[in-house]
Amino acid sequence: MLVNFHSKAHGDVTMFGDVAVALLKLAGLSGNVPTAILAADIPAALERLLAGLGEHGYSAPQPRAVAESRAGAAARDEEQAEPPVPLNHRARPLIELLRAAKAGDADVLIRPQK
Repeated sequence: MLVNFHSKAHGDVTMFGDVAVALLKLAGLSGNVPTAILAADIPAALERLLAGLGEHGYSAPQPRAVAESRAGAAARDEEQAEPPVPLNHRARPLIELLRAAKAGDADVLIRPQK
C-alpha cells in the first residue's frame, strides 16, 4: 500500500504504507489511514515526530564502511546489495510538508494512494 500526504501548503508526498504508519505513530498519531492532521495540531505532531526520530537512533545515517565492518563477511558477500534507507531520510519529505503546512496554517490529509 502507498500512502499520500496532501496539504494546500505543499506538494503531495507519497510513501510506502509501513513507513507512513511508523512515522505517524512517532508523531503521536494512531497510524490509521485515512486520517488528517488539523492545522492546529501540526506543531505538536511535528515536534513529536522530530523527537521520536531522535530517540529511536535515527538522527544520523550509518556510514557504509561502518556497516560493512559490523556485518563482516556477510556484507562482503552481498556487495551488490544496497544498504537500507534510514527512517530519518524517509521522513524528510514529510517533515518538509509538515513545516510548510504549519507555516501556511493548512491541514494535512492522509489517505491511501489510488
